[in-house]
Amino acid sequence: MGPNRKGRAEAAHGPNKPGRREYVGNIKYVYVYFLPSRDPMLVKRIGEATALEVRATGISYAFAPCIAVCRDPRWGRCYESYSEDPKVVQAMTTLISGLQGDAPSDYTGRPYVGGSKKVAACAKHYVGDGGTYMGINANNTIIDTHGLMSIHMPAYYNSIIRGVSTVMVSYSSWNGEKMHANHFLITDFLKNKLKFRGFVITDYEGIDQITSPPGVNYSYSVEAGIGAGIDMVMVPFAYTEFIDDLTYQVKNNIIPMSRIDDAVYRILRVKFTMGLFENPFADPSLAGELGSHEHREVAREAVRKSLVLLKNGKSASTPLLPLPKKAGKILVAGSHADNLGNQCGGWTITWQGEPGNNNTAG
Repeated sequence: MGPNRKGRAEAAHGPNKPGRREYVGNIKYVYVYFLPSRDPMLVKRIGEATALEVRATGISYAFAPCIAVCRDPRWGRCYESYSEDPKVVQAMTTLISGLQGDAPSDYTGRPYVGGSKKVAACAKHYVGDGGTYMGINANNTIIDTHGLMSIHMPAYYNSIIRGVSTVMVSYSSWNGEKMHANHFLITDFLKNKLKFRGFVITDYEGIDQITSPPGVNYSYSVEAGIGAGIDMVMVPFAYTEFIDDLTYQVKNNIIPMSRIDDAVYRILRVKFTMGLFENPFADPSLAGELGSHEHREVAREAVRKSLVLLKNGKSASTPLLPLPKKAGKILVAGSHADNLGNQCGGWTITWQGEPGNNNTAG
């Protein structure tokens, strides 16, 4: 029935990591740096530029935006979060409209992709990934229902209103229950109460981490994850085991066929919305969008609007800035001073980024 898989790119701040290390276009600022701009329309324009560049590589699906609300600076992935303030994170969901296009007002809950120059977006990581205990990555978010709904959930309301196509589940737990196995939050709340009509996808090897240690009871992980309401599963290695386990459980009524029907229906809905059946291949005419002058200007604007001066001299009478036009030499010190890779941070071409000045062009 036409294309049976979708390519994807992380696109955390520009097109990167489309399945493996590939040519990358223009690198945009990573999420946390957008915060000082307080400019949702700039974020939307970044999404528009990113969509064009992702499409130019032949990819139609971006794992963005990350709408985590970072509540503990010890979390090593705070840079993936727009803010500790849920209202700011809500405002920045304009990235979805940039990636997918502006959804009609009557599209609430339904996935929307506005043509062959747009990509499906993914709101992640559902939910509470920025609120884990002591900021430990993929750990336990200890918070009552009111706190979860008022701090970590609001940006998902906005994402659904904007017609986000997919939602990715978090590695983390909520009060001890793994999100990848949380039927209440995935099915009862997201799908049934919020009327989300796109599909729910795991994180990378996400169902493996339902158990501790990961993968120790894979058959149970398949049952718990699919039973919780997950529709698409990222299985990079153990895919034959996954297929065998899922097939067995469906044939033996452990997982009802209605659950499979729901998943297939949602996945096909998004694929049709993306136009994969009409336009399954890359559009060579978009090659010029990669690293284009216009997109670089958007990135430069993001940098200008996001710069933060932490301290302007020791006192108001002796400010450091603005620098005098005839200033002598200026010392820029520190391990990041002459290290483009460190300055760009994670999700720059590779997962965690790489130090050095020879990893990117331009």
